[in-house]
Amino acid sequence: MKILVINAGSSSLKYQLFDMDTGEVIAKGLCEKIGIDGAITHKRPGREDYHAEVTFRDHDDAIALVLKLLTDKDLGVISDLSEIDAIGNRVAHGGEKLRRSMLVGDEEIQYLYSIVGINPLHGPPAIKGIEACRRQMPGKPLACVFDTSYYATLPDYAYIYPLPYEYYEKYLIRRYGFHGTSHRYVTGRVSELCGRPLEELKVITCHLGNGSSITATKYGKAVDTSMGFTPQEGLPMGTRSGSVDPTVIPYIARMEGLTPDETDKMLNGKSGLLGISGVSSDCREVRAAAEAGNDRARLALDVLVYDIKKLIGSYIAAMNGVDVLVFTAGIGENDRDLRRRVCAEMDFFGIAIDEAVNENAPRGKEVDISAPGSRVRTFVIPTDEEYMIALDTMKLVTK
Repeated sequence: MKILVINAGSSSLKYQLFDMDTGEVIAKGLCEKIGIDGAITHKRPGREDYHAEVTFRDHDDAIALVLKLLTDKDLGVISDLSEIDAIGNRVAHGGEKLRRSMLVGDEEIQYLYSIVGINPLHGPPAIKGIEACRRQMPGKPLACVFDTSYYATLPDYAYIYPLPYEYYEKYLIRRYGFHGTSHRYVTGRVSELCGRPLEELKVITCHLGNGSSITATKYGKAVDTSMGFTPQEGLPMGTRSGSVDPTVIPYIARMEGLTPDETDKMLNGKSGLLGISGVSSDCREVRAAAEAGNDRARLALDVLVYDIKKLIGSYIAAMNGVDVLVFTAGIGENDRDLRRRVCAEMDFFGIAIDEAVNENAPRGKEVDISAPGSRVRTFVIPTDEEYMIALDTMKLVTK
């Protein structure tokens, strides 16, 4: 069975074609700058990459070119579109109704339109990608895998904000959580690596990248997560502030004369590592500046490490313990020093890592970095959201 996975952004579209009989990616690529003068990069394992400058009018143009390349005599990997059995779409937000991966039709798409107000950044491009797939491949089974669905198990006291309850009833203001597909994937992998069922494990997963979140999973069910109503809440990120005293926000707006939209752009686009360091939103560049003596860059990293440690500690309290700690995503998988600093002085909780193993952990590989005798096992696990989407889609189609 072959599954095409689509991840549509506002001006981009990523794709991967999986052969689910082997679990391998047989083609993948990226369409960039949709709506303006853009480009496509098309990759096939063991063969030279294809790159071309292309003008995409919309997501339909992007999908059409992807399908053309997949079936091209020289650049393709399948002879005909009939070889694609189904399409899986990544959707960040399923609201309160779409709480599991599912095959979607008109009713579900209309619901996604209805919650654009609470998902203005990710909702519209996801819908564009879904509708483009329907038009370009009519009749093909179309699945959506929602990042928020992993958090359908959150208890009400974990997702309700201490605001007037009417705002939840009227505007659906609550904690939704994001990166759920990534957290679900790595949580499943640690179960396999530990040789224990998820129903026996308390797991804390740290998805650390330009966007970062931490999730607590107790006995196979997510019980808390750091992102909330939007991906803004929680840790400081590349350009996002993460959690701050809410009164700070209107105060800055009044003092700076900012509109609500301008304030939102400041919180999402000028804060986080970039805002503190003044150097970059890229953790690697911030670290290089800190090592060169830039004190604000050093401070940005200190704040990030401190906030990660606090969240891990709070989730240990919420679950009454932890069995496994996982680092994943760009920073989590690659920043050895950050992992070392996060796990330092955590022995009270039973967390201790082998610093030599951590320092020499190969990039892109699953590694157990736990110190000998550590009560808590600590892993580095590369995430694979696209495979999780393909797997869910296959299960839905074959069920």
